[in-house]
Amino acid sequence: MTFDRLFSPFTVAGMALRNRVVMLPMSTGFIEPDETAGERFIRFYEARAEGGAGLILIPFTPMRDGGHVEPGLYDDRFIPSLRPLTDRLHAAGAVAAAQLILSYFVILKGDTPELVGPSPVVNRLLRAAPRELTTGEIQLIVGEFGRAARRARDGGFDAVEVLVAAGYILNRFLSPISNTRTDAYGGSLENRMRIILEAIDAIRAEAGRDFPVICRLNVEEQMPGGHTIADMKPVLAALERHGVALINTYTGWHESPVPTVAPSLPKGAFAHLSERIKASCNLPVIASNRINDPATAEAILAGGQADLIGMGRALIADPALPNKAREGREAEITPCLACSQCLAQIMSALYQTRPGAGSIRSLCSVNPLAGREWEPPPAAPARKRRVFVVGAGPGGMTAAATAAARGHDVTVFDAAGAPGGRLVAAALPPFKEEIRTLIESQHVRARQAGVRFRFDHPVDPAFVERGKPDALVLATGADPLCPPIPGLDGPNVIPAEDVLTGRRAVRGRTVVIGGGSVGCETAEFLLERGVKDVTILEMLGRMADNVVPTYRPFFLGRLKAGEVKFSTRTTVTGITGGGVNVEREGVAEVVPADTVILAAGYRADPRKIEAFRRAAPEVHAVGDCVRARGIQEAVEEGFAVGAAL
Repeated sequence: MTFDRLFSPFTVAGMALRNRVVMLPMSTGFIEPDETAGERFIRFYEARAEGGAGLILIPFTPMRDGGHVEPGLYDDRFIPSLRPLTDRLHAAGAVAAAQLILSYFVILKGDTPELVGPSPVVNRLLRAAPRELTTGEIQLIVGEFGRAARRARDGGFDAVEVLVAAGYILNRFLSPISNTRTDAYGGSLENRMRIILEAIDAIRAEAGRDFPVICRLNVEEQMPGGHTIADMKPVLAALERHGVALINTYTGWHESPVPTVAPSLPKGAFAHLSERIKASCNLPVIASNRINDPATAEAILAGGQADLIGMGRALIADPALPNKAREGREAEITPCLACSQCLAQIMSALYQTRPGAGSIRSLCSVNPLAGREWEPPPAAPARKRRVFVVGAGPGGMTAAATAAARGHDVTVFDAAGAPGGRLVAAALPPFKEEIRTLIESQHVRARQAGVRFRFDHPVDPAFVERGKPDALVLATGADPLCPPIPGLDGPNVIPAEDVLTGRRAVRGRTVVIGGGSVGCETAEFLLERGVKDVTILEMLGRMADNVVPTYRPFFLGRLKAGEVKFSTRTTVTGITGGGVNVEREGVAEVVPADTVILAAGYRADPRKIEAFRRAAPEVHAVGDCVRARGIQEAVEEGFAVGAAL
């Protein structure tokens, strides 16, 4: 398709944007030990500017907070480090705005971060009550916002954004949930938004009335008792009166019962909120959350739901997404899986009061170069080599594409009839469809790099020896783990993969052995198909222990809503035609079952690698055949091998 609206120019507050793509602000941790923006930080954002984003929003902290996940703007010493960043973003064609983010912790005296807020209402994410800010401290915060904005302008930024979202401090002042003050900063809506308006006034006084101010506004808190979009009209009117030029919509707190970064969210799930906001004010509006492809973005613009499209994690996954879409190369876009790996890394840092600067890396499951753009690219090889890759899963495909792009002659072999490896089955549970897009994207990019494919082609050591490759990359995956359980070979026992692919049918009461991601996703797959009686048995004390913590509560919540029964700390001792024998806390029991699904995980078999050790002069192994893990590890290892050949 063409994306005429997405790639039409747009002007707001004198800022001429080349298109409607906005890179949303995200904390990455890619800062220097002194909290400045160094080359690693600059190259990360420069790559997104080179990739075609029109407006790039970058988070900075206006006060010391001890978090070390965003660079600082709380002192004039930061100004010199901003110029290289803004100059290079401008040279790449992007407009740049600094977001001022005040999260949970602030250093108001000494060097100790404090959890603070408008009132001592328990922060459910951190499980602690903040200290109530004094009026004097509120005025200090207001002044720091103004001074930080002046530094942003001096550093070459085109605008500044004020964050009133995510359940962070300014959002907590606005919210009736967390603001129970009785002074001028609490009570009425007018009082609750006072700190926000004073901060905006301070910004305009310090940085100039012609310096554009954006507000990232939580338009629907998604919290019981929180403000809803119906409450936003007077807030929008006040923001407009105080000179805000653009509204960047946001929804939810980090502890909201409704996720904002999750594969279970439909694409463009919150576009209706930006549409309501657009209808409630005279300001241009950015739509955000779960927009990770150009077709969804174009549809939102075509429907008049927003003026601009915010993309965050989609541009971590593929910094060149805008250019690829504009050039008709959307099949090459590496999709964001909404897996939350990047978010989980940063959120884990927020639980710490003093993480070490530079110790955090916001990892991406599908882009091994995220945060490594500053490293030299893989050099061209000294000579062209013949490379065989065995296995067309994520690790093998990444290794093949990387090696071929550097100039090697690469052939991928796979016993299956199509690419994907274990990801083919992994794409079948509910809300995992984006994995299919990843398989297709990897295949397209590998072919364009010059990789040849031989499907339906099992490979043994003798075949490799006859082919005489210079290097062999093994990406053969892991095998389903089969515990030594009596009765495991019975006719009522089915591997999870056979259930997902439809090779075997499930009937009656169903027990799933294994409560990791595979077992739980299989249970949800069964719920979607009308299976009513499902029990999951897990040896550990937690279900879905290998699911990222930012997504796990929502995932398990859906299973509980479907009345799936959980049994933790449960050891299976045998399987019969009528059920599963278990031991739970020293007590023997029988769980009735007509069908038993084995989802106990996967295990690498080192003998598979050893069998090929002498088949080629150079042998490498990547992904699950080394050790069963996830997409992220397979992609990173595949890239490392492909870059080193």
